[in-house]
Amino acid sequence: MNTKQTLSGRLAEFAVAQSCASIPAPVRERAKLLMLDAIGDAFAASQFGFARTAFSALGSFGSGNSVVIGMDGRLALRDAVVMNGILVHGLDYDDTYLPGSVHLTASCVPTALGVGAELQATGPELLTACVLGVEVAARLAGAAKGGFVKSGFHATSIAGTFGCALLAGRLMKLDASQLAMAQGIALSMTSGNLQPIQEGSWTKRMHPGWAGASGVTAAAFARSGYIGPSEAYEGRFGLFPCFLGAHSGSADLAWEFGRTSVKLFPACHQLHAFLNAAIHLSREHAIDAANVESVRALVAEAAVPLICEPSDAKLRPVSSYAAQFSLPYALACGLLRGRFGLQEIDASSYSDPQLLQLAGKVRYEVDPNSGFPKYRSGEVIVTLKDGRVISKRENILPDEPATAEQITRKFMQNTADRMSPDRAGTIADAVMNLEQAGNAQAISQLLSAK
Repeated sequence: MNTKQTLSGRLAEFAVAQSCASIPAPVRERAKLLMLDAIGDAFAASQFGFARTAFSALGSFGSGNSVVIGMDGRLALRDAVVMNGILVHGLDYDDTYLPGSVHLTASCVPTALGVGAELQATGPELLTACVLGVEVAARLAGAAKGGFVKSGFHATSIAGTFGCALLAGRLMKLDASQLAMAQGIALSMTSGNLQPIQEGSWTKRMHPGWAGASGVTAAAFARSGYIGPSEAYEGRFGLFPCFLGAHSGSADLAWEFGRTSVKLFPACHQLHAFLNAAIHLSREHAIDAANVESVRALVAEAAVPLICEPSDAKLRPVSSYAAQFSLPYALACGLLRGRFGLQEIDASSYSDPQLLQLAGKVRYEVDPNSGFPKYRSGEVIVTLKDGRVISKRENILPDEPATAEQITRKFMQNTADRMSPDRAGTIADAVMNLEQAGNAQAISQLLSAK
C-alpha cells in the first residue's frame, strides 16, 4: 500500500514522523493548557445527574481498570473513554475550534488518558499522541467549511473519530500503513447528529466519548490486520462525499489546533458573542427587565437551528442543556445578571420568572453581515420603554483563545467544589509538566474521586 497516494495515508505519514521534540514548544504548551481545561470541565460535570446516569449505564457492563474523572469506580478502557468524553463535553464548557465548529479535546483527551494509562505510555508519548489527535480533528472539521453542521451532523463526533483513531494508533505504536488502515476502519464507525439540540435532550453529550471509543476500536482492529478502505476521505462513499457531497480536505498540516477557543461560558459557542454583547450592555446601562420593550438579535443563518429554533423550546428551556442552546435565555441572563456561569444552567435559574419574561421579548433576524464560519458574530439591539435604543455587536475570532492565566483560573474554579486548592494545583502541575512524566498512569491516578 502506497500510503502517500491517499489523504489517510498522508495523515498517517505525518503522524509517524512526529515526536515530542519535533512539536514546537508553544504548540506543546497550548496542548497542555487545553488538556487541563478539559479535565477541569470533567470534574465540574461529574456531579450532575446526566453524569451519574451515564456512569450507571456503563457500569452495568462491568468494571475495569480505567479511571473515570472525578468519580468513584472504574470502567473498562472503552467505556471509560465514553464516560470521560461525556464529562468533558457534558456542560458544553469545552474548547471549540471555530473554523470547523468542532470540540477537539472532548474526544482526544479521554482517549489519550485512557490508552496512555492502559499501555503505560510516557508523558511525552501521551502528549505527542494528543497533539496529533486534536490537530487532525481540527483539519478534517475545518475542511468541511461548516458543512457538517449545515447537514445536521456533529463535527465533534465525526472528526473526533478519525483524530482518535490516529491518536490511539500512535500510542499503540502502529506504522504508517496500519494508521492509514485505522482511518479506513474508523469511517464505518463515524456517527453523531444534531437532533438532540432541537429537543434539549442528552445524547449530544455522548458523541465525543463515542468517537474516542470508536477510534480506539479502529486502531486495535488495524493493529490486528483487519482490512478497511484506503480512501477513507476522498473515495466515492468516503467521508467528504458521503457526509458533505462537495468538500475535499488537505493534509498540509501546520499546527492549526492552537487556534481553538477555550470557552469562558458553559454554553454553545454560537452564543458567546451575544453573551459578550449583552454583558457589556448590562454593565453600561444597568438594565431593568421592567423597562425593556423588546430585544432584537442578528444571528448567523447557520446558527439559527442551534440557538433560535424551535422558538417555543428556546423561549422556555426545560433542561440545563436546552438552556445552554437558547439565545433568548442567554440574552436574558447576560442583560439582567451580567453573567452566564454554571449557576445559570441550574433549574432555579432557567425557571426564574424574571429571566423567562425577558427571554419572551427576544426576537431574532438573520444577520446579513455574518462572518460565519470565519468568525462568530452577535449583535444585540435593546429597545427601552422610554424610546431609547441601545445596541452592541461583538465578534469572536478563532485567533482569540483564552490566556494561560484565564484557563488556569477556570480550572481552579471548576474543581473548587471537588477538591482542595492544593490537590487541584498538583493536577495542574502534573499536566503542565507532561514532558517530564515517566508514566501516564500516574497522571491518570490523580483524576479519580478521593
